[in-house]
Amino acid sequence: MAFDPPTFLKSLTQRPGIYQMFNGEGEILYVGKAKNLKNRVSSYFRKTGLSPKTAALVKRIEQIDVTVTETETEALILEHNLIKQRRPPFNILMRDDKSYPYILLTDKDKWPRLAFHRGAKKAKGTYFGPFPSVYAVRETMSFLQKTFKVRQCEDSFFSNRSRPCLQYQIKRCTAPCVEFVSPEDYAADVNVTRLYLDGKGDKILKQLEGDMVKAAEALAFEKAAETRDQIAALRQIQTQQVIEKGKGTIDVVAGAINNGQACVHMLYIRQGRILGSRSYYPKAPLAQNVGELLDDFLPLLYLAGGGRPDLPKEILLNAEIDSAETLTEALELQVQRKLEIRHSVRGFRAKWIELAERTAEQNLAGKLASKQSQEKRMESLRETLELESLPERIECFDISHSSGEAVVASCVVFDASGAVKSDYRRFNIEGITGGDDYAAMEQAIRRRYTRLMKGEGKLPEILLIDGGKGQIGIAKEVLADLGVVGVMILGVAKGTTRKAGFETLILADQNNRVIARPQQAALHLIQQIRDEAHRFAITGHKARRDKKRRTSPLEGIPGVGPTRRRDLLKHFGGIREVQKASVADLMKVPNISKKVADEIYSALYND
Repeated sequence: MAFDPPTFLKSLTQRPGIYQMFNGEGEILYVGKAKNLKNRVSSYFRKTGLSPKTAALVKRIEQIDVTVTETETEALILEHNLIKQRRPPFNILMRDDKSYPYILLTDKDKWPRLAFHRGAKKAKGTYFGPFPSVYAVRETMSFLQKTFKVRQCEDSFFSNRSRPCLQYQIKRCTAPCVEFVSPEDYAADVNVTRLYLDGKGDKILKQLEGDMVKAAEALAFEKAAETRDQIAALRQIQTQQVIEKGKGTIDVVAGAINNGQACVHMLYIRQGRILGSRSYYPKAPLAQNVGELLDDFLPLLYLAGGGRPDLPKEILLNAEIDSAETLTEALELQVQRKLEIRHSVRGFRAKWIELAERTAEQNLAGKLASKQSQEKRMESLRETLELESLPERIECFDISHSSGEAVVASCVVFDASGAVKSDYRRFNIEGITGGDDYAAMEQAIRRRYTRLMKGEGKLPEILLIDGGKGQIGIAKEVLADLGVVGVMILGVAKGTTRKAGFETLILADQNNRVIARPQQAALHLIQQIRDEAHRFAITGHKARRDKKRRTSPLEGIPGVGPTRRRDLLKHFGGIREVQKASVADLMKVPNISKKVADEIYSALYND
């Protein structure tokens, strides 16, 4: 039964909640939130005023499911979770999911340390951040080490010291490992370090000034001089940090939209200093202006992983968003403190927004220029191959190994926008003669296209093979055997000079036609794809080879567990000597019977 919007809307509630739109195959298209479900969903079915992309969405709707919530804030959080889980094609999606770096202070330990941290927060202690880059973390930790001298060494290194290390000699540590500093003095250093990371520089200065006076009155002139140096260093870093008297912990978020593409640029302001920046390029199919872009983007940014306890106190935007009040409430629930989202500001805050906005526009212009260059290369390839339309998907295979060891095949995918890294695949090649690239290529293509024929992905329009007629013949045979049709096979053979730009293109047909004069732009695209396949294959091969070499040949032999492996290596002095040993020699090792010795000898000999 076809979807009937008027009937559906008639019974729809006016309470807050989320709505999910599906196509005829039951695939999710879009997830949205609403303060009033009836009013919001009805807006999609008005007769005029819809953008082309929204109209395209509405044409595909065959079903709408709603979930009613108590508040708009609950709807916002539920919407975010569903988008993250189901990744609907018409929602904004974030590709950049790298974790941010933090500074960890292990203040539960007797002798706390500072450490760089990235990933799950499982270690006990206080986390400071997030920082926009590893460089920002290193710079901050370097200043803290020189100024307040809290240790940064690993616990295993710390616990095994019998004398101070080099950091003590160059006056960057007080050597708590050998208790050259009292617990009380070290705790004071940890306290000022925490205050600095909390952005309370003025409080530290007052505390240090008081300590300097007390030390001088007590005639502890060396201690007073050390405190004086700390005050000087702190005043210097504050002078460098303050921009037009600006202070605070602030995120500045600015968006830009052009030709259906979007960029969101962020500035991280900590203690009045721009610590760094970061750009995102979200897919924003339905956003018509910057306000709508940020409205959809900010929940994905700040609510990820259940929210961040280290959110800034203020978020500055370059456009007003409808959900500012709701998002503020949701974030305050997460951090249990006040937080502001503002777009209309003055002074240095306005200049920060202007800087972020200009950067977003410039970055987006650069990305669009790069995309246009990619499209020109695709057009050149279309003309070279005499295709009726631009190829939408190209796959390329490559093989990597070291003298037949740890053979890995790569498959990379490109479309009109460039590399589609989420569709890359690697194949560990097994059961072939070492160095037989033909057999490796045959296995990789067969495994890849068997899966594609089962519906596990999309078939490409062009299959790019790095090689000549031999490799092409393998590819043709495999695709014919699997019943794959509609895929053009293109071989790239090195020319007589074997230099880049002089390759020969061979089109797999009845006569394996050679394309005599391919356009240079088309060759550049092919080189880019082939080089990427080569890089991806080499990376996989090195990882597999290194893993194999880290594995002992004794592992996996029946009857030889960790204890016997240790006894064998201890007795013979190394794996090479074990491999040279006879059965009789092996039986001289304690706990090695003749049966076990035979198993070991047989396994090592066969390898």
